[in-house]
Amino acid sequence: MRICECFRSIQGEGLQMGLPTVFVRAVGCNLRCRWCDTGYSYEGGREMTIDEIVEAVGDCPRVCFTGGEPMLQEDALELIGRLISMGKQVDLETNGAVDLSAVPKDPLVLISMDIKCPSSGMTDRMIWSNVELLGMKDQLKFVIDTDEDLDFAVDFVKSRKPETNVIFGPVGGTERLEKLVDRVLAEGIDVRVLPQLHKIIWGNRRAV
Repeated sequence: MRICECFRSIQGEGLQMGLPTVFVRAVGCNLRCRWCDTGYSYEGGREMTIDEIVEAVGDCPRVCFTGGEPMLQEDALELIGRLISMGKQVDLETNGAVDLSAVPKDPLVLISMDIKCPSSGMTDRMIWSNVELLGMKDQLKFVIDTDEDLDFAVDFVKSRKPETNVIFGPVGGTERLEKLVDRVLAEGIDVRVLPQLHKIIWGNRRAV
């Protein structure tokens, strides 16, 4: 498996925010979002066996399998299966543009799927049927940069009514949080508005 980096930190996004986590970042992505902050993972990295990854995870109870797009790795499902067999919580961060139907429906697997808003330039690459695979242990994330993005996210939630946890978050720091909160409250939609905690603490530093 081609791995960009593997490090221990706290989860900076979503339902698991603030919890100690080992991040396993795979190399390669099938999208090129305009505001991507992990473009360094598109290529390079090093080959790691599943045994080596498991050793790097150590005694941490939680693993974030991320990218790039981790599901592009041929042995992605094998790694996920190995980790849950060890009792690890696996947060699978996926861009939503790969088929997720083979991901184990296990209580220890949390699918964290993006919906790409218009400013990403990648909305037309989404596999919309993936949304139906998500349950209440999973999460659907909208990364919002523009007013058009916010309109898109609100319209999606109101029309599709996804049966999972929905998260609105701003690109980058905290500048747009108040606007997101105001809109969510005005629309009466049941979503979480969350920052990226790691950006608040460390900015754009890698592997922290």
